[in-house]
Amino acid sequence: MERYDVAVVGGGPAGTCAGWEAAKGGASAVVLEKGVPREDRDGLGPDSTDAAGMLDYWVDIMDIDYERIPDEAILRELSGTDFVGPNESVSLDTTGMASSYDGFGFTFQRARMDDWLREEAESAGADYRVGVSVTDVETDLSGDPRHVLGLRDGEDIGAKYLVLADGPQRQVTNRVLDRFLPDDADVTDYVGTTHANHIAYQEHREVPEDVFEDDRLKFWWGYMPGETAYPWVFPNDGNVARIGLTMPIGMDIDEVENRDDYALLEPEDDGIPSGSEYIRRLLEREYGDRYDIEEDFPLVEDRGKRGGTETYAISSTRPIDSPTRAGIAVAGGAMGTTSAFHEGGYHVAVRSGRIAGELAANDELRRYNDAWKDAIGDELLRNVTFADIVAEYGPADWDRTFGVANDLLAPEDDRLLRWQLRSGLAGLKVVGEYKWRKFGYRDGKYVQLRESEYQL
Repeated sequence: MERYDVAVVGGGPAGTCAGWEAAKGGASAVVLEKGVPREDRDGLGPDSTDAAGMLDYWVDIMDIDYERIPDEAILRELSGTDFVGPNESVSLDTTGMASSYDGFGFTFQRARMDDWLREEAESAGADYRVGVSVTDVETDLSGDPRHVLGLRDGEDIGAKYLVLADGPQRQVTNRVLDRFLPDDADVTDYVGTTHANHIAYQEHREVPEDVFEDDRLKFWWGYMPGETAYPWVFPNDGNVARIGLTMPIGMDIDEVENRDDYALLEPEDDGIPSGSEYIRRLLEREYGDRYDIEEDFPLVEDRGKRGGTETYAISSTRPIDSPTRAGIAVAGGAMGTTSAFHEGGYHVAVRSGRIAGELAANDELRRYNDAWKDAIGDELLRNVTFADIVAEYGPADWDRTFGVANDLLAPEDDRLLRWQLRSGLAGLKVVGEYKWRKFGYRDGKYVQLRESEYQL
């Protein structure tokens, strides 16, 4: 069988960066990607699907020189973001985080960004194979090689170290990790794909010039039911925007309380609307009085997965540790790094993959769980805390929160008066809840599956 120092399952940002760093460190590395077709890519490649936005401090978390990113991968420089509630809205022109990147952030072409990472990995010496499916992995801690990856074509690949980066579906990760848990435990109890994840849907649409905001992100909160469920718009090149939404998997409309409060639900709905129907209702609500939505907001059919549309899963669980004593690291969406609160995951996928690859190349993979916490732990802690706070929010809660935010962002000369008149207790409640929940996750308690729970 073929042998490598490092074998990586999954060729998205986490897996590609793991192979890249492993090869840079002098290790022989192979990245195995089953590949999916896309309208915006020739041939098969990773499932390059998300809203594809990058905030300023996320660039530093990736630890990749922004100047090296190809110009064709960058679509729009951003000046800020707008959060729209049912009756209150708030606009932010800064993330409030220290960053070496001079700006609010940018949107990027996800497939081109992924392909650039692949080019970097291959230039460093990694073997990147697309159209290859891993069916199973057998691990023998005293074996040589320690890991044997079975491929769908019947071939085997041996490796000393294994990086699992197969995204939120975790088709290989779950099977591998289950073998290291007690008999009465199942890894899907922690990161199950049906009960703990979110689903996202987006459409690439042309937007009329007079309403196209080419430098701002926009989110609507409290418009649709479900934990951290929201529609959004990301400006792309030309007059094209990605218009999409995120919502939990498997929602039951009969369990929605106060359904009349949600602007995108209708009285005759006997089930949760489809993603495309939600988008149609959003566009009709925002622009239907001035435009014919189907004619004036046409789909751009040569983008996305199929006909300008795409559906994809989001790993919205709390993160998990890896069984590093077995020579295994889990990175990116497979380890639960994506935040359903803001759908951001690319930056932490890149960084966790890079850490895994570098440590594997240096025979230091045992340090991985500590290393990723040092690098991205603060970001994941914030995400987990915010997601917990807003989990049960309804429309009125979003209005209250945006009202408090507006008061805090008011000009200094009237901020104190507005705080005293309206926001004092509410503001203290929001800040206090955040600090209390964050304190509860101190010392790595935001990790839901600890390395000590694996049985090796």
